[in-house]
Amino acid sequence: MLCRTLVAQCNDKTDTMANKRNTRESLATQVIGMMPEWVNEMIKLNGLIATRRGVVATDFHCLHALHRDGPTTAGVLAVRIGLTPGSVSRMIDRLAEAGCVKRVPDPHDRRRILVELTEEGSGRSNAYHAGLTARIMENLATFDEDQLRTLLRFIETSTRSVTAEFDRLRHDD
Repeated sequence: MLCRTLVAQCNDKTDTMANKRNTRESLATQVIGMMPEWVNEMIKLNGLIATRRGVVATDFHCLHALHRDGPTTAGVLAVRIGLTPGSVSRMIDRLAEAGCVKRVPDPHDRRRILVELTEEGSGRSNAYHAGLTARIMENLATFDEDQLRTLLRFIETSTRSVTAEFDRLRHDD
């Protein structure tokens, strides 16, 4: 009788572990499956915002990089957003004409020129993202601190993975 009870408990634990593994695998598959839809929706939103700002969608990546990282050189921007230096130069011209960025001398090296987000460009960017930011804050309010840390860790590691894959594919030619 004791042996049957122990065997039954072992089987229950094995079944529970298998179900957890299947649930984990299923959830991971669902997350991966949802990523393209989420990315597509973000691309559509960024395209609309770019159009309303009077720039093209690829220029929006530059604005985001400048907003996140501050003033930098055209060469650094090219690397950050994955464009050629010539493309970045034309992009900076468009963004400057739209009033979103300006070229300023580097305070540490007067031979270099930095690209800087203008106050108007930053203000427009914040205004266009205000609705999405409010919605996401409402969504995040339903998560506890541990869930938020997990979500943040996932976004950080996924960003590094996407960057690594981009670099691999770009250099694979």
